[in-house]
Amino acid sequence: MQGDLSRYFAQHRSNKFSNLLGKVYCKGNLLFTPDGTTLISPVGNRVTVFDLVNDKSYTLPCFHRRDIVRTCLNSRGNLLLSVDEDGRCVLTNFHRRLALYHFTFKHPLSALAFSPSGRHFAAGGARFIEVWHMPDVPGVDSQDGLEFAPFRRHRIYAGHHDQVQHIEWSNDSRFFLSASKDLTARIWSADPEEKFSPTTLAGHRESLLGAWFSNDQEDIYTVSQDGALFQWNYIQKPFENGSVVANDENGTPPQWRISQRHYFMQNDAKVMSAAFHAECGLLVVGFSNGLFGLYEMPDCSVIHTLSISKNDINAVTLNLSGEWLAFGSSKLGQLLVWEWQSESYILKQQGHFDSITDLAFSPDGQRIITAADDGKIKVWDAPSGFCTATFTEHTSSVTGCEFARKGNVLFTSSLDGSVRAWDLVRYRNFRAFSAPTRLSFSCLAVDPSGEVVCAGSTDSFDIHIWSVQTGQLLDQLSGHEGPVSSMAFASTSDALVSGSWDNTVRIWSIFGRTQTSESLQLPADILAVAFRPDSKQVAVSTLDGQLTFWSSEEGTQESGIDNRRDASGGRKLSDRRIAANTAGTKSFNCIVYSADGTCILAGGRSKYICLYDVQSGTLLKKITTSANLSLDGTQEFLNSRNLTDAGPKSLLDENREEPDFEDRLDRTLPRTIGGTPSSKHLRQLIRTSAISFSPTSQAFCAATTEGLLIYSLDTTLQFDPFDLEIDITIAAVIEAVEEKDYLRALVLAFRLNEKSLIRRVYAATPTASIDLVAQQLPRVYLARLMGFINEATGETPPLELNLLWIEAILSFHGGYIKGNSSMHMTGMRSIKKTIAKIEADLSRLGDENVYTLDYLLSQQ
Repeated sequence: MQGDLSRYFAQHRSNKFSNLLGKVYCKGNLLFTPDGTTLISPVGNRVTVFDLVNDKSYTLPCFHRRDIVRTCLNSRGNLLLSVDEDGRCVLTNFHRRLALYHFTFKHPLSALAFSPSGRHFAAGGARFIEVWHMPDVPGVDSQDGLEFAPFRRHRIYAGHHDQVQHIEWSNDSRFFLSASKDLTARIWSADPEEKFSPTTLAGHRESLLGAWFSNDQEDIYTVSQDGALFQWNYIQKPFENGSVVANDENGTPPQWRISQRHYFMQNDAKVMSAAFHAECGLLVVGFSNGLFGLYEMPDCSVIHTLSISKNDINAVTLNLSGEWLAFGSSKLGQLLVWEWQSESYILKQQGHFDSITDLAFSPDGQRIITAADDGKIKVWDAPSGFCTATFTEHTSSVTGCEFARKGNVLFTSSLDGSVRAWDLVRYRNFRAFSAPTRLSFSCLAVDPSGEVVCAGSTDSFDIHIWSVQTGQLLDQLSGHEGPVSSMAFASTSDALVSGSWDNTVRIWSIFGRTQTSESLQLPADILAVAFRPDSKQVAVSTLDGQLTFWSSEEGTQESGIDNRRDASGGRKLSDRRIAANTAGTKSFNCIVYSADGTCILAGGRSKYICLYDVQSGTLLKKITTSANLSLDGTQEFLNSRNLTDAGPKSLLDENREEPDFEDRLDRTLPRTIGGTPSSKHLRQLIRTSAISFSPTSQAFCAATTEGLLIYSLDTTLQFDPFDLEIDITIAAVIEAVEEKDYLRALVLAFRLNEKSLIRRVYAATPTASIDLVAQQLPRVYLARLMGFINEATGETPPLELNLLWIEAILSFHGGYIKGNSSMHMTGMRSIKKTIAKIEADLSRLGDENVYTLDYLLSQQ
């Protein structure tokens, strides 16, 4: 196949991070874009964007060295600031998804806010607030050139005695509010103002979570953790009769004073987050018991009170119109968008609570299945990145999942002693398989015909075989003398390969009369096995860090790869040895062949994923899945400054020194593993638990500690020697259209990669010239043209124009597309699905018109 991975990397192409699934929210604040249709959520050390109108999500390619704690977006919506736990900041061009500038603050930040003018941003941390200048915009600001140093510090504000938790700017960008853990809120000016001095608002009994100006900036609202809401007015001190005046005749200036006090009574629940929409006068408050309240100010009247979970609501925000409310819960990794007027969910997503154990691509490549230790099975839509279904029938960790080669049937195995079959058309569990005795299944394999499913266990050394049609146990294969760790079916024969901890690999003929097996002896425990797509070769990964390839027909070893040096990487904080001398990371736990069988992808208990060429045994690509220092095993060398006599600083429990009583409480069990109880004692270890190629081999997924990472292969040319002498500009494209050189205009538009420009050339091409343009179009642009036609067919009204383009492409390039079906299969299926949907809509519309005409004709 022309687009195989070996040629791809030989031509110096590299795989590109595409998306992050499996997690939708970790911690930090949530943001809406200025148009109110897109939600920005921090996920670990990356930022995920949810398009709520088009039902799509993507993850920005730039990442931090630690988990992100605060983000903010300017009023124009084109610049995104994100700060991690160490105070490292990244300025990103939000629309282009490019990191523009990296900056490091001297201390960690807990509050961040852009001014409405976009010229400044305020950053607050421990006791200090810093206001910084943003770079000048050419043509808007005084300077017309770009600056070398984008950030310039404007002023430093000191006055708080504890951590600053929230910053809010006034509408004119002259003043800003800060709320702190020292029980006070303060009013500051960005520049020195005449007759103005910083004002302190004190009166709360617990730490403040937020402070906001009203729309007319005549009132200030402050919310504390104990549920107290204070309304402050700029008034004169009251007289004895209770009356007040705006300004005393004696010249005594008015002051900010408490005019009203309100309290949110939710039993013993604490306020965890709050947000205020000044224009609509809406206040949203999230509590520690999973409730949220929507209040209308200034009367503080309750509009809605709803329970969305039983855990803390760590982040809330409102969009520009005030119609959508977004909530984030870090404990469950839950993200919700609620429309309060219609009382309906716009978005309801939740990642896995625990580590992902296995994954599987659907045969059409449009869905990805993930199984995790939390006992849940999630179905993810690959193009949009959203979770479409969740199955919770398993009561323990799910250890394996695999699709049948035909149909929409999924099989899963679990430690609860059951193997289940799922119908992904009706989204139900239609079959459950179990063993005669109580066992915990660790792996499974499905026959290519989908009639037989096999499962192996670590409790019993036998392999159990069931009939999918009847659900009965057909046989138990005996022969292994240790727990079965991995299994795989051949795609073109009835052979089943199984690997065990007894240092043997067995190849079974399960449909034969004798069901004999051929044993392959290896020097170490078997961790993973995989069949080549043509069923003539078996790849085996062992505990001693060797990757061996065996002939399935002759039972002889063909080649081998020593992957100990490639697999090793990353040092845990508790390790006493360097990463190169740690034996636990020098092997691969999961391996998978590419669709053409020329390459094999492997991952294990380290931060690396390796791609090998099978024939030569060479390492083609080594991918680093994560550089997040918040995880364990991402550093090659440890910093001696972080080591103390009691151990590494990151493993010490410092909560006893927190000033708040709630923060000092430790409700976790000592040395518990997995889930939230271990968050204060153990750090998550970076690892790759499963890998899978897409059916076309143009993308692959890796189930890691950070989530489900999707990498796509860029098969378009980086350098295209077509019309090099022409300046590739928008003016050149318009000029080509006016000169009726539609082929050159279309190619230039594709190279500029502007959808509006491509749509303009596409619509301007006369129907008589479509055949000629499609015939002479370079094949490198075929996939992009087909993808654009698919979008245009679903959006634009002229259906006949789209069908003419499709007919011309298939007429002149049909042979090439058929010969390279793996490269163009996804595009052709998408076009076919879109046309089928339009056909069904037109047919339904025609039937409705016929019935309407019959009814009208029957009436006098």
